[in-house]
Amino acid sequence: MTQAAAPASSAARPLLARAAIVLALTLVLALSARAQVPFWPVPMTLQTLAVLGIAGLFGPQIAGAAMVAYLAEGAAGMPVFAGTPTHGVGLAYLAGPTAGYLAGMVVASVVVGYLVRRAGGNALKIGGAMVLGIAIVYAAGAGWLAQFIGADNVLGAGVLPFLLGDAVKATLATALVLALGRTARAAD
Repeated sequence: MTQAAAPASSAARPLLARAAIVLALTLVLALSARAQVPFWPVPMTLQTLAVLGIAGLFGPQIAGAAMVAYLAEGAAGMPVFAGTPTHGVGLAYLAGPTAGYLAGMVVASVVVGYLVRRAGGNALKIGGAMVLGIAIVYAAGAGWLAQFIGADNVLGAGVLPFLLGDAVKATLATALVLALGRTARAAD
């Protein structure tokens, strides 16, 4: 009878480990949202760097789960988003101007995680995945932001001011994934 219980607990360990990783990554996401430069109508944060790095290092399933869990924490009222609680919390925040960027980060985390896994350590492919991830975030974010500031203002307020910073973040995320990927392969 004890033999039947051992496989069940062994099977639960990887699930618990993954859940712990996802929760730890939501903390990374929350901290990256707090590191910000005030912009209007959305702040510049380190969140894009965190999303890209998490996706590249942990893959699509863990990265997607971390983003969904992070959004759930924020929707539940935890002050995990940039500017919370000053700019609102919970579902009210998720109805605001940054919601599109957050939704784009969910999609980008899965896409980037998938593409980096398929890149086989190729720096150009990994870098391309990071740039595509940023484009996904911008597309979703700018589309949503247009409802608040008008389509004519989106490019100037919601995309152009962030391009240089996000190019640096994509480069850093690529370097991080390449460096830690090499370290992990060397340890095997």
